Amino acid sequence: MKTQTLLHTADEISTWVGKTFAWLIVALMLLVVVEVFKRYALNAPTAWIFDASNMMYGTLFMMGGAYTLCQDGHVRGDFFYGSAKPKTQAWLDLVLYIVFFIPGVIALTWAGWNYAADSWSIHEQTFNADPLPLYPFKSIIPLAGLIVLMQGLAEILRCAVCIRTGEWTPRLKDADEIDVVEQQLAGSTLVDQGAALEAIANAKNIEESAHQRAKGGQA
Repeated sequence: MKTQTLLHTADEISTWVGKTFAWLIVALMLLVVVEVFKRYALNAPTAWIFDASNMMYGTLFMMGGAYTLCQDGHVRGDFFYGSAKPKTQAWLDLVLYIVFFIPGVIALTWAGWNYAADSWSIHEQTFNADPLPLYPFKSIIPLAGLIVLMQGLAEILRCAVCIRTGEWTPRLKDADEIDVVEQQLAGSTLVDQGAALEAIANAKNIEESAHQRAKGGQA
């Protein structure tokens, strides 16, 4: 129980960080809409818009890494992995985490810390007519690295538990794509209730089959 609590605590932190920074999507969209209006309607383009959008997207990308990891959402080649038993999957994950993931993330965090420190020391700015401060953005690199490293250690613990028990521990439940589909069909006036329920059931069966295949044929 303590192990499960520890794993869910790490998942909750990663989920909170990912969902919080996900709001940058809205800010980025508004920024682009305003810039398009200014550029083409008012003939008053903004010099720093390209740099600002890049920094916002980069921040979103980096701070969402741990959330994606805790939801097991990163891309993997599952030709062999998907048909393996949970214990075999855990051994494969454990080796990859120790050999590649942990050293890579530590290197990212260490290098990011040095980049951020150098940037803060000179108050680094972007190169354009209206420069933006670059050092806050570079501070995101080591911060994202630390959060991903924390989640990676939680995943290693999850692998160790699976190797011992032969089953994957449940992950923290979050909204799935099927939940959105269900809400859309339930609120649609163009699809009758019977067809909507059948479509939802079929979609859930497909999703469940995919999850079972990803977990070696076990729920």
